[in-house]
Amino acid sequence: MRLEMRGEPRLLQQAEAPAILVVDDEPIIRDLCARTLKDYRILQAENGQEALRVLDHETVDLILVDVMMPVMNGLELLQKIKEQDPEQLVIVMTGYADKDIILRALKAHADDFIHKPINLLQLKISIKNALEKKTLHQELMQLKQLDRIKSDFLGLISHKLRTPTTSISLFIQNLASGAIDMEDPGFASALDAIREESEYLAYLIQDLLYYSDIILKSSAGNTAREDLKEITSAILAEKRQVIEQKGLALHSFLAEHWPIVIVDRRRITFALNALLDNAIKFTPRGGEITLSGEVSETEITFTITDNGPGIPPEEAAKIFEKFYQIDPQHTGQVRGFGLGLFYARQFIRDHGGVINLNSTPGKGTEVTIRLPLLPITPSD
Repeated sequence: MRLEMRGEPRLLQQAEAPAILVVDDEPIIRDLCARTLKDYRILQAENGQEALRVLDHETVDLILVDVMMPVMNGLELLQKIKEQDPEQLVIVMTGYADKDIILRALKAHADDFIHKPINLLQLKISIKNALEKKTLHQELMQLKQLDRIKSDFLGLISHKLRTPTTSISLFIQNLASGAIDMEDPGFASALDAIREESEYLAYLIQDLLYYSDIILKSSAGNTAREDLKEITSAILAEKRQVIEQKGLALHSFLAEHWPIVIVDRRRITFALNALLDNAIKFTPRGGEITLSGEVSETEITFTITDNGPGIPPEEAAKIFEKFYQIDPQHTGQVRGFGLGLFYARQFIRDHGGVINLNSTPGKGTEVTIRLPLLPITPSD
C-alpha cells in the first residue's frame, strides 16, 4: 500500500519481505549472501547455537545453513530445527561431496542443497523456488482447512437451527389441529416462548449473513484512515439499550486525543462488538461493565472488564477456539455459533495486535487488546 502521508500512525503490519537466516562461521560468506539476497530481510548467525537463539525471537521464512561450523554444525542445527518445526524451510550449503553428509541431511529433511563455492544465480533461484513451494503448500493447507471449516460450520448451523424451527413448527401444527386451546391460561406463556424462539431464529439468520459477508467473502485488506475513538463510541451507543434492558451499568473511559490510524473498520468493529457482547451475555443483572481506551506513542490499548461470574481456568484456555462455547448449565443448548471470540482474536492479530484474557471465578473477567502503532512514511 502506498500512502502519501507523513506523521500519522498506522497499525503495525507484518513485514512483506520474507526473512532469511544465514548461518555460517565465515563472515565473508554471510556478507556475500546478504548482498545477493538484498530483496529479503536478512538475519545472520555464525554457528548453530547462535541461530537457535535468533529463532527464539524471530519468525524466519527460510534458513540457509553451512554444514561445517564450530560449536554446533549445520546437520545438528538442521535436526533440531526440524524437530521443533517440520515445516521450517532449510537449505544446506556444503563444500563437500561426501555422500554420507548428503544422506544425513536428506534423512533430516533438508529442503535443498547448495554447493560451495556458491553460484550466486543458483542461490537466488533455489531460495525463490523454495519460498514459492512453501507458499503453494500453505495455500493448499488453507484450502483444506477452509473445507473443514465449511463442513463444521454447516453441521453447527444444522444443529443450531433445529431447536427453534422444531419448536415453532410443533406449535403451529398443534395450533392448526386444535390441540392448543387459546383460552387456556398456559397459551400466553407458550406464545411468549414461541416469540422468543422466532426472535432467536432471526438472530441466527442475521449472524449467518454477517459471518458470510465478513469472513467467507474475506474483507482483509479493506483498510482506510479511521478514528478508533469514534468507532468505539458508536459501538457503545449501540449497546446501551440492550445493557439497560438487562439491568447492567456501562462505564466508558476513553482517552481525549486519538490518532487517525489505518485499519479495517469492519474487522475492528467486529472484534470490539464480540468482546462486549460476551461481557454482556455473562454478566448477571445488576452487574457492571467498563470499557477503557488508552493511547501511547507505541500502542492503543482497549480494556473491557466485568464483575460477572468469571471463567474457570480450564474454560479460559479454550474460549478463543473456533466453535467453543461456555455452557455453565451443561444444557448443550448454548445460543450462538461460538465464532465471535475466535474471529475477534484473528482480526486483532491481522492488525498486528494481541488479545489477553484474565479471569477470576467469582470476581469477573478482564480482556485487553493491544494494537501497536507504526508511523506512516512517504514510502508506505
